[in-house]
Amino acid sequence: MARRSNNFGRDPGLQARMLLTMFLLGLVYAVLVAVLVAAGAGALTIVFIAAALFLVQFFTSDKIALFSMGAREVSPAEAPRLHAIIERLCVQANLPKPRVAVAQTPMPNAFAVGRSPKNATVCATTGLLDLLEPPELEAVLGHELTHVQNRDVMVMTIASFFASIASFIVQSGFWFGGAFDSRDNNNNGPGFAVVILVSAVVYMVSFLLLQALSRYREFAADRGSAIITGRPSALISALMKISGTMQMIPQRDLRSASSELAAFYIFPPKAKASVVNLFSTHPTLEARIAALQRFEAQLQGTGR
Repeated sequence: MARRSNNFGRDPGLQARMLLTMFLLGLVYAVLVAVLVAAGAGALTIVFIAAALFLVQFFTSDKIALFSMGAREVSPAEAPRLHAIIERLCVQANLPKPRVAVAQTPMPNAFAVGRSPKNATVCATTGLLDLLEPPELEAVLGHELTHVQNRDVMVMTIASFFASIASFIVQSGFWFGGAFDSRDNNNNGPGFAVVILVSAVVYMVSFLLLQALSRYREFAADRGSAIITGRPSALISALMKISGTMQMIPQRDLRSASSELAAFYIFPPKAKASVVNLFSTHPTLEARIAALQRFEAQLQGTGR
């Protein structure tokens, strides 16, 4: 089988949005650091703590995600069908084969983690494996491999780290406030209320940027799956089955799904909880189906 080029499945619009998101996040966090320094926090201390936390998250976020889902890596002997599909898709997309994991949960879902294609892991739940037919499962795994190809998992991990820092400052406001207030008595710098206010604004900006990027990357991964498999209809069928089954999953099982992973699933566990699309991690099911149907029409048109 012929191998595709390394740019296969890449979405220029997604690449541009990832760069823009990281640039804007850099700007807002430069403001946050400036306010912290002005409030009396040591610049070197801020940099050291932030760098240490960043390295921990960057190199361990995939392991933490898999652990939180109770997922474990499986061998070809343990999951031959899953490995066979991923191997075939990787050949088509010219990707190194990722590690393969399975999570024991009735919730039908899948996600990809890892900071690069060489150390990525694709995880499917037992609920997904039991629910989907082979072409539908192939479409879902093609979606996850497109995330790996686009490296958007790494960008989301980095971006979410910055949002976590701002959230931590807001939640720890009184602890920071005492330290800043004692310094304010001497240097008239901004008080802890200003720091908390700026941190809250930074968190909200980060949150909205992340949600917007997350929604677009799902469209890009849907399209990538359609290109790799050549069957947009299979992904449409899979998404409809996942959505219908998700509504029948007990709430306790949905709650057990890590909220930090919501943006990484192919389908959000609590899709109906997002009343306003601006705050959702995924496009609506209707929007995704419409986009796939348009792309399928394009594919059929080029074949005539």
